[in-house]
Amino acid sequence: MAQRDRVMRMSVEQPLWRALAGYRVLAMIYAIGLFAAAHDGFARPWLAIAYFAVLGVWTLATLPQVASAAACTKPFLAVDLTVALTGILITPLADAVQRVHDGGPTLPSIWTAGSVLAFAIKGGWRWAALASTLVAVANLIERGTPARDTVHNVVLVWVASIAIGYVVEVARASERTLARALEIEAATRERERLARDIHDSVLQVLAMVQRRGAVIGGEAAELGRMAGEQEVALRTLVSGGLVPVSRASEDDARGAVVRGAAEDEPDDGPVDLRALLAPHAGSRVSLAEPGAPVPLAPQAAREVAAAVGAALDNVRRHAGEQARAWILAEDEPDEVIVTVRDDGPGIPEGRLAQAEGEGRLGVAQSIRGRLRDLGGSADVISVPGQGTEVELRVPKHHQQTNDPRGKAEQR
Repeated sequence: MAQRDRVMRMSVEQPLWRALAGYRVLAMIYAIGLFAAAHDGFARPWLAIAYFAVLGVWTLATLPQVASAAACTKPFLAVDLTVALTGILITPLADAVQRVHDGGPTLPSIWTAGSVLAFAIKGGWRWAALASTLVAVANLIERGTPARDTVHNVVLVWVASIAIGYVVEVARASERTLARALEIEAATRERERLARDIHDSVLQVLAMVQRRGAVIGGEAAELGRMAGEQEVALRTLVSGGLVPVSRASEDDARGAVVRGAAEDEPDDGPVDLRALLAPHAGSRVSLAEPGAPVPLAPQAAREVAAAVGAALDNVRRHAGEQARAWILAEDEPDEVIVTVRDDGPGIPEGRLAQAEGEGRLGVAQSIRGRLRDLGGSADVISVPGQGTEVELRVPKHHQQTNDPRGKAEQR
């Protein structure tokens, strides 16, 4: 048995979380080093030492929280940002006034950026904007006046954090898109494998039953006919060409979209005419169609399919159950052409006009009327003894009415 494809999900965020954890540790060491180099100038060094003790314990103890998005919770982010803001606001109390006015570093220094980056990686640019704004306010309060270097640092952190948050959102969207595409590819390969297996077994058995039943005759012929119909239905099902697997992942707020065709198309979007013509195929009805979708407006597609059904009803009613029919769908640049042809005895000349005069409006209403309402046309070509051909033409861009036409009496 063939091995199933596996879809492996790889997180583009994981390297960012590892880098953030390393940055926080290095930034903590850097902040402590700055204090050690200038501790003689601090007005209250004991306050700075107490803060750095808390900062060191907090940084090392929370390394598991910055290991992944799931572990980095909102309460942790709130407390983490509070630690950074507290360090900024108590800097004037611990450091000398002149050093603060001269633009000296705050107690947490660049460690604060790590807290803001955690917001960016976790929640994107909106969360980053909120955190960086709070840091900016704290820095302005710490300095007392909006000095040039303070404003420069505030704007730098604000822009950088928002940019990183936006990049993270794009990366997440790309990851979801890639994962969904891999899932679709794996599902397609599995469907193709099942189709090969079914073709090599079930479809061949059904085809053999159909042929043997036709040869034996009697009740076996009826079983053969039913087997032929099931073969056509099963072949259409496993082919996967008419109605692709529905694979949609849509999130306007978070990013990219992967959209596959679904079985139920929206009422305001085009539908694939092939999907509506497929149920008409059977052991005595062959369907030939393009390899690509044949898009039509929903009402137009339904009316064309109904007209095809009416034509096939006429074949069964007037040419007999044993008559064969062929459906050909053609997708032209400006119109769609569907032809229904049979091998019956044909229609005598003048018979259609006579039937319409007698009030039997099967062709006039169920076929021609439908196409006329769509802005198209229906031509019936028949030669006695050579079968009948019904050609349906419908333009692709015709504006249709919203009142669907019911099925009229068949001729």
